[in-house]
Amino acid sequence: MFEPFIAPSGTLLGLLQRGRGDGTLHALAAPRAEALAALNHCVLDDPRHDWQVENRSLYYARLYLDLHGGLDEIEAHLFGAEDHLDTEESRTGLALAVLGHLASYGRQDALLLLRRYAATGTNWAWALDELALRDDDAGLRALAPSVLARFPADAEGDAELARTVRDAFEPRPWRLWAEDRRDAVGPRVRAAMEQGSFDRWQRQMRPTGPRPGWSVRAVLDWAQEGYERGAVLYGPAARCLTAVAGPEDRPELLAAARDGAEGARGAALHHLAEARDPAVLDLVEHAADSGSRAVAEAAVAAYRRMCGDDAVARARAWIRRTDALGTAAAEVLACRGTAEDSPSVLGALRETVRSQGPDAPALPFLVDGAGRLGIACAAPVLRHVYRETASSQLRGRAARALAATDPAFATGFAVECLWDCEETTREVAAQHAETGDIRVAERLRRLAADPAEEVEVQLAVRNRIGPDLQV
Repeated sequence: MFEPFIAPSGTLLGLLQRGRGDGTLHALAAPRAEALAALNHCVLDDPRHDWQVENRSLYYARLYLDLHGGLDEIEAHLFGAEDHLDTEESRTGLALAVLGHLASYGRQDALLLLRRYAATGTNWAWALDELALRDDDAGLRALAPSVLARFPADAEGDAELARTVRDAFEPRPWRLWAEDRRDAVGPRVRAAMEQGSFDRWQRQMRPTGPRPGWSVRAVLDWAQEGYERGAVLYGPAARCLTAVAGPEDRPELLAAARDGAEGARGAALHHLAEARDPAVLDLVEHAADSGSRAVAEAAVAAYRRMCGDDAVARARAWIRRTDALGTAAAEVLACRGTAEDSPSVLGALRETVRSQGPDAPALPFLVDGAGRLGIACAAPVLRHVYRETASSQLRGRAARALAATDPAFATGFAVECLWDCEETTREVAAQHAETGDIRVAERLRRLAADPAEEVEVQLAVRNRIGPDLQV
């Protein structure tokens, strides 16, 4: 999948792509045709860098409602020829999720599009999951013949159907169809469900990982074998080593962590880090300087898992490094440092934004650290990250940090955060936004009455509503 193009943050399209609250406010003030064009652009060309963790669907669905937007462009996107050429979930997933939310708000046209796509579209399973949450029993029963027709009535088709039923995210349609009295529906789905249960039982009876009685050497060899076939098993191997290693095995583990093959070395480093072995920090530094990228990455990952005072003390020495270990040291100080580490965390935050931009991988930890340590002079760089980052997750972290560091947050960014795409950001806004602003009072009332809103947000709203702000 190609990286999405994100428009500048000062444009309507850029605001909507980022999911910022100001995007909704600007769209409602803009000419309707312009706002709908920008909204359709976002829904049809998913702007998220990580669609599995960032939210946009409810944000865009609410804006469709506010703009009284039609669904013609979504329909053309879903049912065009490209649907059969590009079968990646990411191409249609956002549009389907938006339709799901619109259906929950009572948009019958969205519900009909979901039913039609579940019957004929490539990403039908996603549409079916949306319908499982919103459609009635009759609507789901009517889809059974179309969905089952996707699986040929032979051994291969039945096996694929069993896997699909077993791995279904929302089981409601399949359970409903299993009770169907039609000969072509009920018996076939019940057989698929039984086969799926049998497959799970077989997997449990044929474990491929470590077994009781394995030695330290056997676990290290297993980690190395996994590394050679492309599977990183440092964490699982470290847990196995905790179960099988005794004091007499320490020399072997130290040797593996210093000079072992990549997979075994990573497993040993992770185990020693979790055990807080007194030699592990020196071994981490040695691995970071080894010249092997794989070994250095394993060492840094092991160090990030450490939470003791010794790891924090070593971070104060390593933060001057310009490699990945220096970045990890800054993250450790941000997460577990004390007030004396505030200048180091602030310096790392500023340098990271300056050299790598507002979407640098290390920024979430540094932003959290600035808020945790209450570094007031970090507010300007936090405001920059809030405005410019394309990640709605990182923007939410910046909002939480600003709530702890910026006295102007309650009357500034907190107001627009009430319209943000991330529920955790809306929750922060509900806790801090100045209720003297008439927009805030009205928005809090709307969030409190919206059945699609998250419980945590509504709880924060109710905690702010007083005698002068009744829903």
